[in-house]
Order: sequence, then structure tokens, then C-alpha cells
Amino acid sequence: MAFHGSSSSSVSRLAYEVFLSFRGEDTRKSFTAHLYAALCRNGIYTFMDDKLRSGEEISPALVKAIEDSQISIIVLSKNYASSRWCLDELTKILDCRKIKGQQVLPVFYDVNPSEVRNQTNSIGEAFAKLEKRFNDDKMNVERWKTSLTEAANLSGMHLGNRNEPEFIHEIIEMVNSILIKKTYFQVSQYPIGIESRVQDVKSLLDIEKNESTWMVGIFGISGIGKTTLAKAIYNSIASQFEKASPNKDTSRS
Repeated sequence: MAFHGSSSSSVSRLAYEVFLSFRGEDTRKSFTAHLYAALCRNGIYTFMDDKLRSGEEISPALVKAIEDSQISIIVLSKNYASSRWCLDELTKILDCRKIKGQQVLPVFYDVNPSEVRNQTNSIGEAFAKLEKRFNDDKMNVERWKTSLTEAANLSGMHLGNRNEPEFIHEIIEMVNSILIKKTYFQVSQYPIGIESRVQDVKSLLDIEKNESTWMVGIFGISGIGKTTLAKAIYNSIASQFEKASPNKDTSRS
């Protein structure tokens, strides 16, 4: 396995920001390779399995990588449903979505969501090959079918007639917006009176209308809540920006 990329980390974050699930023979050397490179260029810490897969079951390392990721991107291509490995990955990803609140982004590459949802056309043909191989394993076949339908019902991104660079750019923007919304400082559980103070500072900044760059200093004696206020302000405005980083040391008095 090769784990590449870089990341702006939150106060506490999982091991990876993105896990890529894909059918190797369809997109490993084309679309997924370009998407992975774009994620890394944008400083998004991404897990991509760069080894040719052997055997039927996903490895414990892959299971752990899925569990330790904030977002899973599922590249649903024509032969995705022919691989037990891919469908087990998909099922694990959807379990993490339900249990851990993981963000899941289906990417429909040269297939339509309806084909995935109903297992028709190329997806249907691929799934039929898998079903034939596992004819005696009805329970898993139904589980995989349910997972495909569930993934297709999620809000995802469809290549359609767009060119790939444009499509990849849109995916990066979507991932960045998700990461910004999930990257917050920890603030006191019951910060009495903090909301009114946050609103006071935000009114001074006038972020909605003002495109200028501001540097704000918060002064006061030690222990009155300067750091807590700064964190709360950051949390309230971070999603409005294309990029945001909470790593700066705000612990000074």
C-alpha cells in the first residue's frame, strides 16, 4: 500500500480525509489516478490502494482505512459491481456512514445513478456476473444489491457530458466544502454568553458584504475567554470560505 498526500489537520481528526473506492480495471490508470493526484495537490490526505488486488475478501488494512477516513468517494464505473471486493468495500463504507456519520460521495463515472440503483445496463451485466459466481451465497448477494441501491440514492456527482478535468475540479470543491464544515475547534460545552460576543465581532467584520482581508486582535486579562471566543468565531464562519485552517496556536494569553 502507498499512502500519500498532505493535510491541514483539525484539533482531532481521523487518519485520512478521503478514502477512494474504485474498480481498478476501469479507472486505476485513468480517472481515479487523475482524481487522486488532484486531491493530493490540494493538500487533501487521501487513501488510495495502489496494489493490484488478489483474493476475495478485503484486507484488515483496508477496513481500517475506511473506518479512519472522514469522507469516502465511491467511483461507480461500469464494472464496479462485478467485484466482490468493491461491493464489500461499499457495504463497509455505508456501515460507517450509519454508525460513525462518515460522509459518502458517490461519483457516477460513465454510468447513470438509475443504472446503479436498479442494476440495469452495464451495471446490471456486471452484477449478473458476480451473482452467477456467488449463486449459493444469497445473503451476500442481497446485501450487495441493497448497498448499490443505497449508494445510488445518496446525493452524488455525475460525469455526464462534461470533460474530466472540469468534473474533477467540481469533486475537489465539494470535498473541500465538506472538510471545512467538519473541521471545527472544540469549544466549552456550555459557553455562557458566547453567542452574543460572536455576533458582536462578526458585525464588526461584516463578512457577508466586505471582501477585504482583516486581522483581528482580542485583548484582555488571562482567563476571561479570549481563546474560546476566537474558536467560536472561527467555527461560525469557516464554511463561508474556500479554504480554512484551525491549526494556529490560539492558546496564548
